[in-house]
Order: sequence, then C-alpha cells, then structure tokens
Amino acid sequence: MPPHKWTDESRDASCYYEDSAGTATRFRRNSSSSNGSGSGDRTDDEADDEREAFCSGERPLIRSSAGPEDNDGCGLLKTRHIFGLMGFLGFGVVYAMRVNLSVAIVAMVNQTAIPHSNSSVIDTDTCPVPPVPGGNGSAPIPIREGEFVWDEATQGLVLGSFFYGYVITQVPGGRMAELYGGKRIYGYGVLITAIFTLLTPLAAHWDLPLLVLVRVLEGMGEGVTYPAMHAMLAQWIPPLERNKFAAVVYAGSNIGTVISMPLTGWLCSQDFLGGWPSAFYIFGLLGILWFACWMYLVYDKPRDHPRISCAEREYIERSLLAQRRIEEPDLEEEPDIEEDCEQQEDRVSMRRPAEDEGIPWRSLATSVPLWAILLTQCGQGWAFYTQLTELPTYMSNILHFDIQSNAVLNAVPYLTAWIMGIACSALADWMLARRYISLINSYKLWNTVASVVPSLGLIGIIYVGCDWVWVTIMLAGVGSFGGAVYAGNQMNHIALSPKYAGTMYGITNSAANICGFLAPYVIGLIINHRETLTQWHLVFWLAAGLNIAGNFIYLIFASAKEQSWSKGTSRRDTVQRSQRA
Repeated sequence: MPPHKWTDESRDASCYYEDSAGTATRFRRNSSSSNGSGSGDRTDDEADDEREAFCSGERPLIRSSAGPEDNDGCGLLKTRHIFGLMGFLGFGVVYAMRVNLSVAIVAMVNQTAIPHSNSSVIDTDTCPVPPVPGGNGSAPIPIREGEFVWDEATQGLVLGSFFYGYVITQVPGGRMAELYGGKRIYGYGVLITAIFTLLTPLAAHWDLPLLVLVRVLEGMGEGVTYPAMHAMLAQWIPPLERNKFAAVVYAGSNIGTVISMPLTGWLCSQDFLGGWPSAFYIFGLLGILWFACWMYLVYDKPRDHPRISCAEREYIERSLLAQRRIEEPDLEEEPDIEEDCEQQEDRVSMRRPAEDEGIPWRSLATSVPLWAILLTQCGQGWAFYTQLTELPTYMSNILHFDIQSNAVLNAVPYLTAWIMGIACSALADWMLARRYISLINSYKLWNTVASVVPSLGLIGIIYVGCDWVWVTIMLAGVGSFGGAVYAGNQMNHIALSPKYAGTMYGITNSAANICGFLAPYVIGLIINHRETLTQWHLVFWLAAGLNIAGNFIYLIFASAKEQSWSKGTSRRDTVQRSQRA
C-alpha cells in the first residue's frame, strides 16, 4: 500500500504511472522506516485491494502526525511554486525587452519620408484613413514622425537582428544548463539581455550597424533562457504537473508582451526621457532587479535547495523516478531519497557537478520524433513572429491606428493566449491523470489546436478586410488557442529524453527562431513599399500555410516514448552492476 503520508497529488502521480506501466510501480522502503506498520503481516490480495481503493480515491488519505514539515503543509506556496513564479517573471521581463522595439519602431521611423508605391493601386485595395475624433471628418490622424528614415527592408533587418544572436546560443545554453545547472545560465541570460536593452537607444542614435550589433548581442543573452528553463523543469516538476506548470511559466512571455506593448506605446507618446528611449531604460532596469531576486531564491535542483521541505523534495524525486521506471524497470532507487532533513545541508555541500557523458549527436540528428517537433515549431514560429514583429506595422500602415491604440490592440491577443494556454494545459493534465487520453494523443491533440485554429484566425483577417473589430476577434479570439502549444509539443522533449531535454529544446527552438529573422525579412520583400491589402494577404496566407503544414508532419511522426539513445547509458550501468553482483 502507498505510504499514508502521501497527498492527493502523490496518489495521482503514483497510480497514473502504475497504470501506464501495466504493473505496480512500488517504491522500495528501508526496513527501518516500516517498523511497527504491520505491512509484513498483510497478504498480497489485501495490499492490492487497498491500493485499488487508494488510487480510485474511495478511501481518504490519513495524514501523519509527524509534523507539518513532513506533510509539506507549512504553507500554500511550495518551493517549486516560487521557482515557477520567478521563471514566469523572468520570461515576462525578457519578452518585454524583446518586443518593445516592435512598437517603438513605429515612433522611431519617419514614415512620410519613406517613398511608397501605392499610387497605382485601386481604392478597394487600401483601407480608408479614419477621421480625427471630433473633427470635420476629412483630416487624417495626426502622427508624430520619428527621426530615422528606414524603409520596410531596413526595419525588417532591425527587427530581425535580435534573432541572429538568439539562435546561436540555443543549443549551447541547453547543454550548459544540463551540465552546470539552469539557475546561472537562465539568470545571466536575462542579465545580459537587460544590459544591452539599456544600450539600445544610444546605439540607435550612434549608427545603424551598431544598433544591429546590440540587438544581436541582446538576442544571444536571451537565447539561453528557454532551453535552460526546459532543463530545470525536467529536474523540478513532477510529470503530471508539467503541462499546466510549463503553461504558467512560459506564459510569462505573453504577460510580458501584454504589459510592454501598451506601456511602450504610451511611453513613446510622452516626452519622458525622450519618448521611445524610456521604454528601453525602464525594462532594462527591471531585468537587473529580477536577476538579483532570482539568484537568491532559486536553485538548480530540489536536492540543492537549502529551504525545501523533505516532503516536497521526496514527492518530486519519487514522481520523476516513477516515470523513469516505466522504461527502465530495473532502475535502482537513489539512496538519498530516504535521508532525513537534518542531513540536507551535508548533501548540498557534498554534491558533485554532473559528469559530461557526451551528447549522442548522430542519434539526435536522425531522430524522426525530434524532427517532427522541430518542423511544427518552425511553422508555429513563423506565424508567431509574423504577429509579434509585423502586426504593429500592419495596424499602423493599413488600419491607420495611432501608436497607443495600436499597442493596446496588439497586446490583447497575448492576454487571451495566456488565459487559454493555462486552461488548455490544466485540462490536458486532468485528462492524463484520469487516463482519458494517452500522452502521445494528448500532445497531438493540443498541438493541432495550437496550430490549426490560430491559422484559421490569420486567414480570417484576410476576409474581414478593414474591419478592425473583426481583426481583433480573429487575433484575440481565434488566435488565443495558440496558447495550447504548452500542452502540445513544448513538453515532448522531456518525454523523448529527460537527460537531454535542454539540448533538444535548444535545437528545435533554434530552428524555430530562425523564422524570427526570416519572417520580417521575407515580409519586407513581399511588401516592398506596397502597403496594400493584397500584399499583406500574401503575408497571412504564408504564415497560416506553414503552420498547418508543420502540424500535419507532427501528427504523423511524433512520439512520446523515451528514446533508446536517451536511456542507453543507464542500462549499461545496470548491466555492469548486475555483473559485479
């Protein structure tokens, strides 16, 4: 029977993996910990009957009287929740520093000084300029022109330069997090991003190539954040919590976008610190402040944290071990899971760095399920960055919104995507815990929702034309289902290989973010001084088509089984141990 001190979440994790493996995944307990329990007098049938009642939830759980620290009941906010909160805020800050240029560039550029080739297009291929509120209906919306004369291609270069650096550090960031821990890699990545964000206004006034260089270096700093966090999630989060936990942590990017876009638009319309430069100064300082809090509160693994309770640490490690035993039934339990809390400081001080066992690059390069993740992420990345970097320009040049209204409308889709992402991920975890769906089918279902439905929203923008209300509905309503991606392919890396999750995420995210600089560049070539509905419709068709195509490949080739090259080392060690015995 499972230990009495386990909670409902312990029961869900234990019983789910027992059912998935087809055999009871019982944890071996030290004989000293079971004295007086009477378990040795029980028959196997009685134990099976009690386990069945335990897993079905028909029998209430009996809490131990050993103390609140053993039951992890000393507070509502557990150590892993603090880690998740800081990760959430970290992504909020780095995305605020990433996307503020997408809004600020509207105020930085002098649009009237840029030649356009719309003189020969028919009136139905452009949107009418709305009148000034309270005016006579004939005057256009007043626009404060910027100081830089950058055409669409140059703007695409500036917006896309961030991603040149971003893709370079994806794989190294993931691997360094696996070897040295994600705490420092993630933290220093945000810090570097903050420093170069502060330098952005100075670089823009100095020289265009210098601005591009600063954005590249900023991207290099931020490039390590996602793979480093993925490696930390594999160490910190029990499997049945990963979907909703990752949705909350990674959704910090949506909240950062929601806050930074309207705030940047408002700052650009003010005279504070010169207008648009203030957005870079404020968000850069926030990044430095976050870094100080992160370094104090977060640790690489539960066993390294000096303030984690024994109950929470044991629950996390036992849940992770239960998942591994599905693929490796002979895996031995780590001896220090049962150690007392009083020995925790000694464990931390004696912990040795992880040994570099090498990366099976050939196996990674030939892994079909990994390629399936990579291709669907590329399709989703193209659609995402089309919306992230180019939609403010579409709102300004086609729908003729002033910069404040532009920023607010562009922020709404990220708010709805954040809400929908958490809802879909919680539903996905609930369906898995109740065994209504298998893990692979869950990945495929939610990845389809995240790819196909938002693509229909992009196509919908084409047919609603200049109606900004329906454009907002297509982006904020239909497009919000893109948040389901956290329950889709985002956690698939950990299922394929917990050991190399950071490296694998670095590979796929690097490929996906190549679209971060390809999309603005290609869109600049498509528009090419022709700000018309026809040209922008080509942009939306391209994004929707790539997104749907990537999902189709994922449906065919995706897998949720741990790959043989991931567990090969552990199996060799098991054989060697058995031979020595």
